[in-house]
Amino acid sequence: MTKKDFDFIGLLKNIALSLGGGIIVGLLTKGTMDTYDKLKKPIFAPPNIVFPIVWIILYILIGVAAYRIYEKNKKGFNDNGAYFYYLVQLLINFLWPFIFFSFRLYGIALVIIIILLILAIITAIKFYKSDKIAGILLMLYIIWISYATILNYYIWILNEA
Repeated sequence: MTKKDFDFIGLLKNIALSLGGGIIVGLLTKGTMDTYDKLKKPIFAPPNIVFPIVWIILYILIGVAAYRIYEKNKKGFNDNGAYFYYLVQLLINFLWPFIFFSFRLYGIALVIIIILLILAIITAIKFYKSDKIAGILLMLYIIWISYATILNYYIWILNEA
């Protein structure tokens, strides 16, 4: 991608989709976040303050990755469904906090986050095949979702199962 190809508005749209969606979900579930403090958690569970910091960084990175695929699609490149998978996994990402925090259905949240992890991996592979940098940008996201999946599992075991 050259400087001539750079579309600042397109970049902002893609970051706004992921980051803006994450902020909206955070605001809608804010009243239920005290749930996390009251849960029995494994020793490796981070404090509350870590989550918004990590998610802001991740949503920006995945927005940049999506922008790179979006730009290729504008030029007629066939991404083999990469952007579609991105949108689907993003919707599931936005669903998970409601299931976990609002409804406190930790077992169902575990199933959802496993689906999210699988879709994020598929998305990263498709992104990588279309644009190596876009695929690499999703690696931290996949690592974080993997960690969150393990954390979700232990919270479910310690509090519900």
